[in-house]
Amino acid sequence: MTMNNVLTLLAALLLAPLAAVHATEFHVVTNGNDTATGSATAPLRTIQRAAELAQPGDVITVHAGVYRERINPPRGGESDDKRITYQAAPGEKVVITGSEVVKGWERVNNDTWKVTLPNNFFGAFNPYVEKVHGDWFSPQGREHHRGCVYLGENWLTEAKTSTDVLTPAGKGALWFGTVDATNTTIWAQFPGVNPNDANVEINVRPTVFTPEKTNIDYITVRGFKLRNAASNWAAPTSGQHGLVTAYWCKGWIIENNEIYNSRCCGIALGKYSDQYDNKRRSNYDGTIADALKSGGWTKENIGSHVVRNNHIHHCGQTGIVGSLGCAFSLIENNEIHEICLNQGWAGEEMAGIKFHAAIDVIIKGNHIYNCGQLAGIWLDWMAQGTQVIGNLLHDNPGRDIYTEVDHGPFLIANNILLSPIAYRANSQGGAFVHNLIVSHIWVSADRRETPYHKAHSTELAGRHDCPVGDVRWYNNLLAGQRCNLSVYDVATLPVAAAGNVYLKGAQATKFDKQALIKKDFDPGIKLLQNSDGWYLEIATEPAWATEQPRQLVTTKLLGKAIIPDLPFENPDGSPLKVDKDYFGKKRSETNPTPGPFENPGTGLLNLKVWEAKTE
Repeated sequence: MTMNNVLTLLAALLLAPLAAVHATEFHVVTNGNDTATGSATAPLRTIQRAAELAQPGDVITVHAGVYRERINPPRGGESDDKRITYQAAPGEKVVITGSEVVKGWERVNNDTWKVTLPNNFFGAFNPYVEKVHGDWFSPQGREHHRGCVYLGENWLTEAKTSTDVLTPAGKGALWFGTVDATNTTIWAQFPGVNPNDANVEINVRPTVFTPEKTNIDYITVRGFKLRNAASNWAAPTSGQHGLVTAYWCKGWIIENNEIYNSRCCGIALGKYSDQYDNKRRSNYDGTIADALKSGGWTKENIGSHVVRNNHIHHCGQTGIVGSLGCAFSLIENNEIHEICLNQGWAGEEMAGIKFHAAIDVIIKGNHIYNCGQLAGIWLDWMAQGTQVIGNLLHDNPGRDIYTEVDHGPFLIANNILLSPIAYRANSQGGAFVHNLIVSHIWVSADRRETPYHKAHSTELAGRHDCPVGDVRWYNNLLAGQRCNLSVYDVATLPVAAAGNVYLKGAQATKFDKQALIKKDFDPGIKLLQNSDGWYLEIATEPAWATEQPRQLVTTKLLGKAIIPDLPFENPDGSPLKVDKDYFGKKRSETNPTPGPFENPGTGLLNLKVWEAKTE
């Protein structure tokens, strides 16, 4: 080693502890001062000022109160160990909102009031001018604006016409806005309430926590109530923004937040903006090619986010959305509900979770319900290496899980699927293992050719259309006449099925040569909500284990997905083994129990399947 190398090494060793010592914690309080240092004794007033000061390794601690601002981080961290952390002070309620309080309402008639605001109240962005729009968005013959009116935390619905808002309020209160060269006028229904005596707010910001630039990496957002954003429709062919946005970044952690009242999307993990925004409805392949060529779409640069323990609700399009930028991420233990309901619009991009290119994404332990239109979880194009494990889905009007034109391999295991349609697919390369399913399964072929990738990579390996088959069904519990695996009898690619139990009229596929059919057994499945969480009532029969022994599901048993010619394995390339149940309990290696629960007991069981979140 030369003397220069020795000196360089010594300098690095000396500077490393100094970097740790110099990491700063900035404090923000509602009565702080943005000219202060940000110390605990001289705190700042705005989170944005702290963001401007923070360097990799620093922590921004925000104290109790309501902060009416949009945070635009100018920089991120340098690594997972040297990130910039934004956190609510422990035990303190911190609200960051994209709305402002509005007073000066005048009664018009009945339940209707109006307020007139100068356009300069909104600055450069007026959400009562800006319309919701984008590829695959269907306005249903009317206009939809990005603004919203809130009475307390209740979201009023935009009226179709000014006449509608002048009538007496019905089941849901309405608002309507107009903008001229000088003023913005908003009419709103407040049944039995004087809005000047209540907390009435309106959207004024397009987002709450979103960098303007891409590649702002390694940020943590923790412990906040984030609400009220005038977000736009997040098409997979455009720059995707939510109330909180990891905007074409790497390594964000979004955890322990409540995220709600976003006009379109709660959390966005998606694509950057460019000149082709919303101009490629018929050419998503062009979007992918550009991302690979000029957008830096690789595992080294993009994705690998963690979204966990959040409560996401009342968003008009999705709870979590991501086109390409979601790859390699973990989505865990989130409660997602009241998504894309009663908006008066339609479209192809609405779900609790909607991902394009969920490459090596793990969606684990989430509770997803009341997500309207199309799906609780929708994996659209390039679900490869994806694992959907141990989720509770119910009361989703569309379907619980939809895999669209994917080639796999993807794993769907230990889930509880209780909505009227459990699964919809025009994909292949899937494995369904130890799920509880009580409703329809729909499959079909699709002539569209879509991409597949090299293992654990964004690099393209080829394209193929989507025939029916290349699917594996092992050790599932299927109940009810609507639950019908015979839809796979028309498959043109191989189907493997074994270890499944069919109850109360559920129908087996012809490929299940040793189907255990108990057409008269009623498991009495009910999902009940109590103050401490959600409980599943279900009856099982221990004798099923001896009537039909089962194999533990592993990489070896599942084989390879045919079209990409890839094995079912973990994102790190290690062998897959479904050796734990819904609760994380170890499964029998020699004869695992069918369904999500390993040896749950006998008789009519009452299993707590979701713990209520405290906020």
